[in-house]
Amino acid sequence: MRQCGDCTLCCTLLPVNTIGKPASTRCDHAKFKKGCKLYHSRDMPPECRIWNCRWLVNDDMNEQSRPDRSHLVVDLMPDYVTALEHATGTLTKIQVVQVWCDPKHRDAHRDPAFRHYLERRGAQGIAAIIRYNSSDSLIIFPPCMADDRQWHEIADSVKEERTRADMDEFISGAKLIVTE
Repeated sequence: MRQCGDCTLCCTLLPVNTIGKPASTRCDHAKFKKGCKLYHSRDMPPECRIWNCRWLVNDDMNEQSRPDRSHLVVDLMPDYVTALEHATGTLTKIQVVQVWCDPKHRDAHRDPAFRHYLERRGAQGIAAIIRYNSSDSLIIFPPCMADDRQWHEIADSVKEERTRADMDEFISGAKLIVTE
């Protein structure tokens, strides 16, 4: 099984509401090259306790570099967006993978290994929400999900951030809207 090693990128990129830590801000409890000083203690925030890095626990990330090298932290839990087709007004719920991207490396999601992961995930690929912080984001769709067989990127499309209640019941409904 993989180990975090000295990677603590999740401690910087992800928000931790219970301790007031915003996204893309280094956590005070993360120690460089040491990890979290609250890890596995009763003081560990609940968001951190229930969260897992996909690279750490899933074999489907074998081609991907460790998060501190790829500059991408991939969430283990699936998420959903609701796509609005303007011509018909039809809403479609789409499963996506949520990815936190180091804002100092905004194009990290264009890495061929990561793009290949999105294309081969599941029978028809998977879209991704690329988050730079709590408000700046990008949704990308792989060619296998598009009629024109091209990559599509939709900027500034995430309207709400997933809350702890959403994480506990993430299948119960879509919270995000994709618009063009």
